[in-house]
Amino acid sequence: MRALTPILAAALALPLPAAADDITDALSAAIEAYEAGEIADALDEMAYAEQLLNALQAEGLTVYLPEALDGWTREIGDGAGTAMGFIGGGIAAEAEYTGPAGSFTITLMADNPMVMQMGAMLGNRAMMAMIGEIVRVNRENFLRQDRDLSGLIGGRVLVQASGDDTDAMVAHLEQIDFSELETFGQ
Repeated sequence: MRALTPILAAALALPLPAAADDITDALSAAIEAYEAGEIADALDEMAYAEQLLNALQAEGLTVYLPEALDGWTREIGDGAGTAMGFIGGGIAAEAEYTGPAGSFTITLMADNPMVMQMGAMLGNRAMMAMIGEIVRVNRENFLRQDRDLSGLIGGRVLVQASGDDTDAMVAHLEQIDFSELETFGQ
């Protein structure tokens, strides 16, 4: 158990963004609790630090939401860049786009059990074709069902667009660098 202290100390020595003060405080509190033999408190502090780190990582997913095209507006959702502990983990970012043809939402989800379950379907063109229409966006396959487009990038990032105008959704999705999104968080 004493091996945990050097690991946490090394983690604290890493350069962190200025906003990470709460993270370093939680990690320091975990070390103090551990050294005092207060294992439950140490675990609580570690869980809190993990929650903060997940939220920090989730903020990074928001940068992949495409800018609004001419004539359209984009509003980043309140829940964008959030950790999704309530549904088994992972992170998400969301934006709503409004323009002349109506409105739609683009949602990005990564490292979530739901995404993994959808991977079997969205990673298989034959299965996608049986369920709905395949729409190609920058060489990526998206499943079109009613007003929704869903694609799996790199086996771990779900990209969903839902709304009134498929052409506008595709035009916005074409702005996403899927190669870069595939390596998000790695």
